[in-house]
This record gives sequence, C-alpha cells and structure tokens, in this order.
Amino acid sequence: MSNPHTAADRSILRIHHALRPGFGTEAAVYGTILVSGLVAVSSAHGETSAVVLITVAATVLVFWGAHVYAGTLARLGARPEGSEHDSLKIRRAFRESIQHSLGMLSSAAIPTLILLAGTNRLIPDDLANDVALWSGVVILAFLGYVAFLRRGSPQLVRIAGALATASFGAVFVILKALVH
Repeated sequence: MSNPHTAADRSILRIHHALRPGFGTEAAVYGTILVSGLVAVSSAHGETSAVVLITVAATVLVFWGAHVYAGTLARLGARPEGSEHDSLKIRRAFRESIQHSLGMLSSAAIPTLILLAGTNRLIPDDLANDVALWSGVVILAFLGYVAFLRRGSPQLVRIAGALATASFGAVFVILKALVH
C-alpha cells in the first residue's frame, strides 16, 4: 500500500515526532494558550520583554508544578490499594505525571527564546513581545494541523483544525490590540 502523505506532510510528521515527547500533547496546547495569554496581558501596557519573560517563566513553572501535583494525586487515586509498595506507587505516579505534563514546559520554549532575544536587545522589546505572542498562534496552528494529519483527515479538515486551534492564540492577539 502506498503512503497517502505528501512529502510536506511527511516532513511535518518527522518534526512532530522529534518534538513529540512533550510538544504534541494536550498539555502543550494548554501551555501554549497559557503562555499566549500571559504574553498578551503582561505586554499590553508596554512592559519590557524582560518583565514579560519573568512573568511567563514564573507563571508557567507554577502552573506546571500544580499540573504535576494534580496529576500525581489523580494517578495515586486510580491505582488499587495494595497493588504495589506506597513509595513505588508515589514515584510511578509522579514520573508519569511529569511525562504527561512536559508539553506545558516545552510549549513555552519558543516564546521564551523570543522574549530572551528582546531581553538581550537582539530585537526591540515591543517586537519581541509581539513575535512571542504570534508564535503562540503559529504553534497552535501546527499542533492543530498535525492532530488532524495524524488522524488521516483530508487537507481541508487539517486546515480547518489548524485554524480552529490557532484561534485560541488569535483571541489574545486581538485582546492585546484592543487593550493596547
């Protein structure tokens, strides 16, 4: 049977596979939306990229920690009593929760690097803040497209999925424009 994917689709899937350990998960979608909201709100009043970077990093770390903690608790509650030693049970639940939550951290990488470029004056602060915000839209579009590509959906459905997913980030672009 022939491969139904185009060369471009295969390239996209290779990129996604390389990033998959944390980037292609619901935690990555949620993390990208969170980071986009943080960038939009914290940069709406002319804050420097350094302030936006600190806000994003601190908030993402707190949310990630809370996500890991909640995931650990949920996994502990899902295991039958006495199925394994308590310390093993806790470690396994914690490890699984960290693996499941990696997307929240990895989703912040690209916007963080862009904000870092502004902090180091490689690009102007306003531009760094705006590009970091728009990077969330692009990341969400990529994640939406890949989700439907992996399902084997037709091209039009993939594009609609990319646009629908990207719209969560676009809302923050619009909100920032309205507030700014």
